[in-house]
Amino acid sequence: MLVSILHRAAGDGMALVGLPVLVWWLAAMAGGASSYARFMDHAMSWYGIVVLIGLSWAFFNHMSSGLRHFVLDMGAGYELETNKRFSVVSVISGVVLTVAFWAAIILL
Repeated sequence: MLVSILHRAAGDGMALVGLPVLVWWLAAMAGGASSYARFMDHAMSWYGIVVLIGLSWAFFNHMSSGLRHFVLDMGAGYELETNKRFSVVSVISGVVLTVAFWAAIILL
């Protein structure tokens, strides 16, 4: 149940937050240097970093859960113990991939 709720919340978060941020970023690039600098001031502030981390978690969590659903759609993983294991792995992999992604950004 938690995996399904997180999957839907992550998808909604990407649609309701991620899409406006993407459009704002594209408009800022098209608007010139001052417009892009204003966007980057917001993006690199503490609240901008929180939003970007949240969006990356939403992406990786939604992707992990989507892969789990893909495996289920193929007819595998319906055994109770396997399904529970896949659910836990799905949630944990979203967090691990997010941490790895931001570690790569910060360290490289």
